[in-house]
Amino acid sequence: MRRRDAEKERLIRENAFKMFFEEGFSGFSMQKLAKASAVSPATLYIYFKDKDDLIMQLYAEEMQKMTSATLEGFDASMPFAEGLRIQWMNRARYFLANPFQAHFLEQVRYTPFHDRAMGVIDPHFLKQMKGFVHNAIRNGELVDVPVEIYWSVAFSPLYQLIKFDLHGVSFPGIPRFKLNEKSMLKALELVLKALKP
Repeated sequence: MRRRDAEKERLIRENAFKMFFEEGFSGFSMQKLAKASAVSPATLYIYFKDKDDLIMQLYAEEMQKMTSATLEGFDASMPFAEGLRIQWMNRARYFLANPFQAHFLEQVRYTPFHDRAMGVIDPHFLKQMKGFVHNAIRNGELVDVPVEIYWSVAFSPLYQLIKFDLHGVSFPGIPRFKLNEKSMLKALELVLKALKP
């Protein structure tokens, strides 16, 4: 049996994220990944059973990094406005620093992998998020709505601003958008108003 090479595995993972970004799930193949990584296709199977295993491993690893980044300096008992601000800053920092990985995590959401992928999210992260929302509702800082509505209002504006930044476009005739703290905090202010009871 061939031995694993940590540097080679890192390169394969980086190339996989880049390929998913550039070609999507439909354009991705293990053959193309092997070529982009300058390894034989057989080498990929030292690290991954198949394409599905590759996707799930990438998702689990990257989701762990993203959730850890989100929780930096965060506590579920914080006042709602402060806790949401910290999450926004942490999420934006992570996604802007890791554009290929951010795109990959978003892509998985719209594939058959999504249900399986939800099973690999860190239970500690889920507990922190759930506790944060329940505390805010109990403290009268947050309107009590279904989680899908809460998430859409609380985070979709941030993710759209990040996409504008990463893709370099917003609307025709408007200069390139660059996300900065001032614009992020203005959007957050509007979100907080929308979520007040």
